[in-house]
Amino acid sequence: MSAIFRTTDVVLIAAMVAAAAFTYKTKYEAENQLAELNRIERQIRLEHDSIDVLKADWSLLTQPARIQRLVENYKEQLALQPVESTQVGSISELPQRQLSIEDLLGRDGGMRSAAAATDGTTTGGIGR
Repeated sequence: MSAIFRTTDVVLIAAMVAAAAFTYKTKYEAENQLAELNRIERQIRLEHDSIDVLKADWSLLTQPARIQRLVENYKEQLALQPVESTQVGSISELPQRQLSIEDLLGRDGGMRSAAAATDGTTTGGIGR
């Protein structure tokens, strides 16, 4: 009868050691995950701070008074002229784009209709 208790004692001790090892391993992995989470959160904060600095810099660089001063300083080098109202046109005044063979041929080599060959940039891809 004492041999049975010894076998169960050994099994229970082995189970306790295995449980302790599993608990240690789980705790170690959780600490590593927490450290990784903290590192990522610090990186996100740094990126947010960088974005705020870049927005502030952009705000300073695009101030109309600064741009006007630059235009006046570099007027001769850039040859800038004010835009006049007669220079503004409508879309109907733009020349039509010439179609090429590539516009008419599909990827499979077949013919597409002229409506399907419209420029996706100007139509927003509506014809496709």
